[in-house]
Amino acid sequence: MLSQNAVTANTVKKEKKEFGISDKIGYMFGDLGNCFILGLVNSFLMIYYTNVLGVSGAIVGTLFLISRILDAFADVMVGRLCDVSELTETGRFIPWIRKMKYPFCLVTVILFLPFVQHLPMTVKIAYIFVSYIVYGIFLSTINIPYGAMAAAISSNPNDRTSLSTFRSIGSAIGGSTTGFFIPILMYTHNKSGQQVVSGNHFFWISIGCAAIAFVAYMLTCKLTTERVRVVKNEKVSASQLVKGLLANRALIILVIVDIFIVINQILAGTNMTYLFNDYFHNKQAMSVALLFTYGTVVVLAPFATKLTKLFGKKEASVFALLASSCMYLLMYFLHITNAWVYLILLFIATLGSGLFNLMVWAFITDVIDYHQYKTGLREDGTVYGVNSFARKVGQACAGAVGGFMLALIGYQSSTTGGA
Repeated sequence: MLSQNAVTANTVKKEKKEFGISDKIGYMFGDLGNCFILGLVNSFLMIYYTNVLGVSGAIVGTLFLISRILDAFADVMVGRLCDVSELTETGRFIPWIRKMKYPFCLVTVILFLPFVQHLPMTVKIAYIFVSYIVYGIFLSTINIPYGAMAAAISSNPNDRTSLSTFRSIGSAIGGSTTGFFIPILMYTHNKSGQQVVSGNHFFWISIGCAAIAFVAYMLTCKLTTERVRVVKNEKVSASQLVKGLLANRALIILVIVDIFIVINQILAGTNMTYLFNDYFHNKQAMSVALLFTYGTVVVLAPFATKLTKLFGKKEASVFALLASSCMYLLMYFLHITNAWVYLILLFIATLGSGLFNLMVWAFITDVIDYHQYKTGLREDGTVYGVNSFARKVGQACAGAVGGFMLALIGYQSSTTGGA
């Protein structure tokens, strides 16, 4: 029971009210809000840049690579700032979400300003670089404290598994909703009657997603309680911190796994948009495909706790990922031409990654406790920030590869889509 025994030394439990459904629902809303924005940006921003603004895939790939590298360092910095920030009545992490939801939701809308499509290409490129990098930094100020606070809500391993499951449900609801409706809403017809991607539609979609996320963050702050408080009376040197992180074998393994998982998820989500739009020419199937990507999490959620108790978190996750990898490999060699056959195989493949997604946030809270067990230091934000650093490295690789692959195959965007 490492998760419980590790909470010692300078850790104080605040027994304001017992852990319950309020915390689960509140924590669920946090990732629901995240994924209303991330579902929009991660899956559709590239097609907005190429098809509405007319920016080349190579430039977009370069932007994603540079931005993700900067975001990765921002994650670690924000995590460290969370750990050394003042312990307030509501905790150490909730105040970050309460304050930073304003600029984060605002900059999300700024990514899709409709008048930019009419500006010179040099101005467009400057606009997307500045706005996207700022977006990534503000994302860190929300996502890092949100992820780290799970370890502060409860020290009980079963409670944390519940939080991880509910977080994944929130992610699935947000991601599947955006994945289903955005492909339906993002098109208009040009003067010749062709269906094209609309910049104006994307602007209103971004306002809707940002508004829903804002309300979700409010509910997270209202419904969750930080019970595990850490009173820090001594400063930790940078060398001591780095040494402790490198000694955390569990963190290093999770970092490596997360990099590969994120590359798979981002490439699948981004390229799926082009696959159904330009290869299958089936926009209805695109909506269903993006729904599958997240919907499998909801399907698996009722069985997650039973599976972990029966087989263990690690064993269940490893088997699920191996099965998912085999299915993706099969899909590659089959060269499928029917969109609906592809969807059936995709659903089976995403079951494996979906189970891991239900477990991953419980893994990181265990890793945070293990870090305290090994070093005697409670560094929730820093440890979570390092793991998020790895995920951003994976996102950088996936985003860059996606953009460069479009350039490599000679993809020509329909810039007339900038309606």
